[in-house]
Amino acid sequence: MTQKYVYALSAGHFFNDIGMGILPAVLPFFIANYGMNYKDVSGLMFAACFLSSIVQPTFGWLADRISKVWIMSLGICLSGVAMGAIGLFEDYWIIFAVVTVSGIGSAIFHPEAARMVNKISGEKKGTALSIFSMGGNAGFAFGPVIVVAFISAFGMKGTLVFSILALVMSIILLFIVPNIKKEIEATSTNFEKRNNNSTIPDRENHWSAFSRLTMLIVCSSLVICGLRSFIPLYLVAQMGLSEAAASSALTILFMFGIVTTMIGGMMADKFGYLKIVQISYALLVPMVFLLSRTENAVIGYVLMIPIGFAIFSPFSSIVVLGQNYLARSIGFASGVTLGLYFSVGGMVIPLMGMFADKYGLTANMELLTVFALLAAICSFILVKPFEEKTDKQSLTA
Repeated sequence: MTQKYVYALSAGHFFNDIGMGILPAVLPFFIANYGMNYKDVSGLMFAACFLSSIVQPTFGWLADRISKVWIMSLGICLSGVAMGAIGLFEDYWIIFAVVTVSGIGSAIFHPEAARMVNKISGEKKGTALSIFSMGGNAGFAFGPVIVVAFISAFGMKGTLVFSILALVMSIILLFIVPNIKKEIEATSTNFEKRNNNSTIPDRENHWSAFSRLTMLIVCSSLVICGLRSFIPLYLVAQMGLSEAAASSALTILFMFGIVTTMIGGMMADKFGYLKIVQISYALLVPMVFLLSRTENAVIGYVLMIPIGFAIFSPFSSIVVLGQNYLARSIGFASGVTLGLYFSVGGMVIPLMGMFADKYGLTANMELLTVFALLAAICSFILVKPFEEKTDKQSLTA
């Protein structure tokens, strides 16, 4: 594993996802300052996700065929600059459009970056994907803290700091990516020389196995996007916390996610990707249910720890499984796994917002428990990952 480049891509992931990370934390400010309701703010979460869910697999497909130096920089630039501009506007539909552009930018970055991480990770794919994922999780964790601080100091226009950060990182990546591509080419050449006379079979795309994984991703995304969107609102409405205090719960969730993503990746390399996925989702169900039943702020904060573990520890394993199932289309697999995991659920958020307006936030959290249960069930119908030295029939069992 070429660690320096894995960490460089992880840094890019941080500045790419920090834009998406601030959105849930800003929603309570939109309600307080602009009079938006749950349906309105849920629509903004939808704006961040609905096109990115399509764009990300598309750019993953392109990454398998055309790899450009500037693609990741473009993604970070669009994601951060657009999201940084949300504090400049009060008109709902302008904010909606700006958030949509940010979501597209975020989607452009992920497939190419994950494909590169796969190529330079060697045999430690779980660990490498965990390091890469830590960057994104850190963006989601620190984004709320930074945005609340800058909004408190400068008003809604304080979000512009994210535009500056995105521009700086996108320029830095333009100089780093060519060296990463050279490393990938050198690694591929050495691998071919070592295995010139080997009997390693050609890898294949196993779409049936990948479709099962996609079912899991969709169900888990409903939970993840729902929690991201409604945890701050739930803590404000049900527990009487301030907007800033409620947003800090997301920071706890994603801060713990930084650690558990790394732990989950290392455990997966040692004990198996599938086992980590199943254990994590079995834990998620009771934790989300407990959150839906409590009105105590302390318990709510404490529950962020096991929920964070259950959400983030299997993330790198899911990406590696997707890349394993579609060994000939790693970019597309990365686009789907990374894209749908954090975005497809956002397409349903407006419906959840309408549900919350009608039945309340407690009922909405109970609905997320049902989605968590479906995700857990899906984890137990996944296929064991294909290994080069095992019989290919393990995927069709």
